[in-house]
Amino acid sequence: MASDLEAIGRIIRSVKVLEKKYRRLTGRPLGITGEVAEYEASRILGLQLMPAREAGYDAVRTRKHRIEKIQIKGRCILSDKPGQRLGRLDLRKQWHFAVLVLLDGNLEPISIYEAPRRKLAKALLLPGSKARNDRGALSVNKFKSLGRLVWSSE
Repeated sequence: MASDLEAIGRIIRSVKVLEKKYRRLTGRPLGITGEVAEYEASRILGLQLMPAREAGYDAVRTRKHRIEKIQIKGRCILSDKPGQRLGRLDLRKQWHFAVLVLLDGNLEPISIYEAPRRKLAKALLLPGSKARNDRGALSVNKFKSLGRLVWSSE
């Protein structure tokens, strides 16, 4: 697995360079934030990535002899614009924790937050927000307030 992670790392580093060029030329992201976030979370936190399209979770870890299923969300933070949202947290699927990887404009990790399903589910089910209730989308700031910082580049 270590050699696989090293090979993936080489590919991710190459893709980060291409993404920066693409964004500079088009003003649009290339759409690789999720894959970069999954790689960085697995590398930094020692998570085991699952095959693509695993229903509900992206990685697993073993803690206290128990396998924990983890959704990984990524967000590239290019400005201080409030209200940036994460992708869907699907409560119909089985997972225990969600991890949020915040990336800078070069797709380098800035910080990683982790929140348990129960806290996220409670927030998602609160009445009021269509984005939150119907699409399972929380803001970056809300996720951070519900979770805990587990890694920082500083």
